[in-house]
Amino acid sequence: MSPGEAGSEGRTFDLPDESATHALARALAGMAKSGDVIALAGDLGVGKTSFARAFINALPSPPGGAAGGAESGEEEVPSPTFTLVQIYERAPAPVWHVDLYRIEQPGETDELGLEDAFASAITLIEWPERLGSRLPLDRLDLCLSYGDAPNARRAVLRAHGGWRARLAGAGLENLASAGAAPEAQAHG
Repeated sequence: MSPGEAGSEGRTFDLPDESATHALARALAGMAKSGDVIALAGDLGVGKTSFARAFINALPSPPGGAAGGAESGEEEVPSPTFTLVQIYERAPAPVWHVDLYRIEQPGETDELGLEDAFASAITLIEWPERLGSRLPLDRLDLCLSYGDAPNARRAVLRAHGGWRARLAGAGLENLASAGAAPEAQAHG
């Protein structure tokens, strides 16, 4: 079953622009903890890496860690399409940003160390369906699709395992107060 078809009931968010997508990323980053897996599904170019960039930059560096690379305090977060994995030292846990676009068989991920990441890091996975049955059952699925306007997106969240309780009380309906445009709407 692909992340967009997961069995649990989903919550849909109409995100009018990139800042609304970033607000959703920041809100989810604030709930993330060690061992979390977030499966980022959607068409090529829909904004999975942009979401991951906002998520990663929403988390602080660990005590004594280096500050972000950009003058604004944000670290550069390139797409890991060719490196497959980029690791960012963050608190409360390291963030593994994984892009499986070039993977054809789940076995091609054997040497990436994903099992370690699933146990002790926060793992953001682009193209998660490429993992097949290796995708952890306890995860948050986020499927991004294009919205009605050029910069609009629709996000569908499907929570599994421990994410269900966290999302239930998250108050994500109020994304406007987290920095999204006021038109951001939640359905669920």
